[in-house]
Amino acid sequence: MKHWLEYVAVRVLVAILGIMPASLVRACATLLGTAWYVVNGSRRRIAEANLAAAFPLRSKAERRSIIHAAFTHFIGQAFETLKFSTLSQEQMLARVEFDGEERVRLAYAQGKGVLFITGHFGFWELHAIAHPIRFEPIGVLARALDNVRINALLERIRQCTGNTVIYRQGTIRRVMRILQGGHGVAVLIDQHIHGPDAVYVEFFERRAATTSAVAALALRTGAPVVPVFALPIGKGRYRLIYEHPIEPPPADADEVIREFTQRCTDVLEMYVRRHPELWLWMHRRWRDDGL
Repeated sequence: MKHWLEYVAVRVLVAILGIMPASLVRACATLLGTAWYVVNGSRRRIAEANLAAAFPLRSKAERRSIIHAAFTHFIGQAFETLKFSTLSQEQMLARVEFDGEERVRLAYAQGKGVLFITGHFGFWELHAIAHPIRFEPIGVLARALDNVRINALLERIRQCTGNTVIYRQGTIRRVMRILQGGHGVAVLIDQHIHGPDAVYVEFFERRAATTSAVAALALRTGAPVVPVFALPIGKGRYRLIYEHPIEPPPADADEVIREFTQRCTDVLEMYVRRHPELWLWMHRRWRDDGL
């Protein structure tokens, strides 16, 4: 019953967002984000500890402002992505601009597939939805939600422009087939993981357990690794950035997987430092530090 009620609530929310003007969507997201910031003390304390360690020279007031903005942003990006998914493809294109389009076309032209990497930063879900309109559909790695009805709804949203959602079971085999077909796969690289696939890299000068799958797949297939980021540019529009492909380390380098993963993480950190209010500070990213 709980899952059914949650599903109905989300369906109603999507319907309402679909008819609301974009400015009102953002205003409602700001209001709810502020409420989330106020009532969710446990996540706020995690964010405070993470941000204090990442930016020790910033004042407490500055850090508090960034955390508040991060809370409102993550409600906002969810609302705006839901709103974006209700638009026609022509309307979607009118709301985005592509930065680095030639890099993407050159990466695809190699014929080895493309690994698009990003984090829980900016408008990553919206970026994935918009990508096929200019280029071609991609495989999107995701974790299935416990509520199967909401997960099915989210899957339809993620696939509304032709993408395919890839869940954990059989992930590597499916990703390999996509890359071997010369197509793209999108991967988030900023969540804590554990087990044999984890590799420790420096993220904001602290050890963080990170997936080694991107580096392993890139080295095995030769697929270029392209970092991507989606930034808001005002008035309901977004800049979709495709960075230069990550240069792989020499094959005979020490700890080649760890070094490749570090290079990927460094690009993400660069963007988070530029726009800290757009990243998920309330995630327990550095768990070995007790956060």
